[in-house]
Amino acid sequence: MIRSYYALAGLYTLSASIIWGVNTLFLLDAGLSFFEVFLANAAYSVGTVLFEIPTGVVADTLGRRASFLFSVVVLATSTLLYVALADMGAGVVAFAVVSVLMGLGFTFYSGAVEAWLVDALDATGYDGQLDTVFARGQQVTGGAMLVGTVGGGLLGQWSLSVPFVVRSVLLAVLFVAAYGRMRDIGFSPRHMAASELPAEMAANARVGVAFGFGQRPIRLMMIVSMFQLGFFSWAFYAWQPYLLELLEKNAVWVAGLVSAGISLSAMAGNQVVEWASRRCGQRTTLMIWAAVIQAGGAILVGVATTFWMALPALLLMTTALGLNGPVRQAYLHHLIPSEQRATVVSFDSMMAGVGGVGGQVGLGALGESQSVSAGFVVGGATTTVAIPLLWAVRRIGGPADQIIGTDAGVDGTCAADGLPSIANVQAQHPEPVEV
Repeated sequence: MIRSYYALAGLYTLSASIIWGVNTLFLLDAGLSFFEVFLANAAYSVGTVLFEIPTGVVADTLGRRASFLFSVVVLATSTLLYVALADMGAGVVAFAVVSVLMGLGFTFYSGAVEAWLVDALDATGYDGQLDTVFARGQQVTGGAMLVGTVGGGLLGQWSLSVPFVVRSVLLAVLFVAAYGRMRDIGFSPRHMAASELPAEMAANARVGVAFGFGQRPIRLMMIVSMFQLGFFSWAFYAWQPYLLELLEKNAVWVAGLVSAGISLSAMAGNQVVEWASRRCGQRTTLMIWAAVIQAGGAILVGVATTFWMALPALLLMTTALGLNGPVRQAYLHHLIPSEQRATVVSFDSMMAGVGGVGGQVGLGALGESQSVSAGFVVGGATTTVAIPLLWAVRRIGGPADQIIGTDAGVDGTCAADGLPSIANVQAQHPEPVEV
């Protein structure tokens, strides 16, 4: 099951990431202004806000596999529509509409594959650490992103439309692979008439949202996500023209190489997870340090005056992002029951989408009226809000914050820094407690 998860997530990321290094350049080349580019990207975030809960409910009723296949079909279709709009010289409104459709495609994916994996591991008696599984999974997707972004940059030298076409072809291959390899294990899809589906979706959505936002630690983590990913959804595309401007070159292949560096830095952060998990007793320790580094790196990108100053700061920021991701995933999945797993994870993604709308519109306007560097400074400063929120999560405690597994490491390493050791955490919570 874990190997299947790595394979499907890796191929999905490879397909998606082939346009990530050139997306902003493609939209600028299609005639959109800098601000209009981020309006189109914000429309994608609007799509995730609108559709995260309904598509999460689809995964919790019709099944995780069905949701994944829907994602592949919608994403491939919307990607080809992007190319058609560029050929027609369409404006920002048309791109925004298709961006909403692209957001729909990604919402069918978010939550569904994670829920599929965790349910299957529970059903087959897996007793290892989810942090490690998710960290290695993100290393696989990071490697796929490395290949995809470099390949997209090279293909973009030929034509900026080519990466989009290749993405759709890869998604078609993924559909065939997922159809044959992905089976719902540990979860029973509920087949129902089409007329019953809206009421069932509404009922599941109410339960899932009430559970997700009604639990204080989950609620705090969602607010953290809103601020952090709200900024990163802008920063991930803003660096492309910004770094090329600092380099004083209009070389698409450079954007591809920087994207590759981002992939490698995120993979390095993933690798730190297993090492750090053996030395610290609480997941919030790692998430707080990651939040500090992310904010500091973003501000350094903004104040940099040369390409070679901005690039290391950007990679530092994305390394911390790679550290935070799998730890955060494991924390949330320890709190979410199987019946609402995909819906709650989708609600979490929806909150990030809300932040993405505000971040891309607000920072996009700031980047056009002032400078992109100002956007990095303001956005980085905004993400510091996550630090006190994570401290609040830390004070809640509970088993979800413990990093205790079959290979949890040496005792006392964190004690010198005033942080709880693994033995202390076990002593405080010898038995599972309700959160």
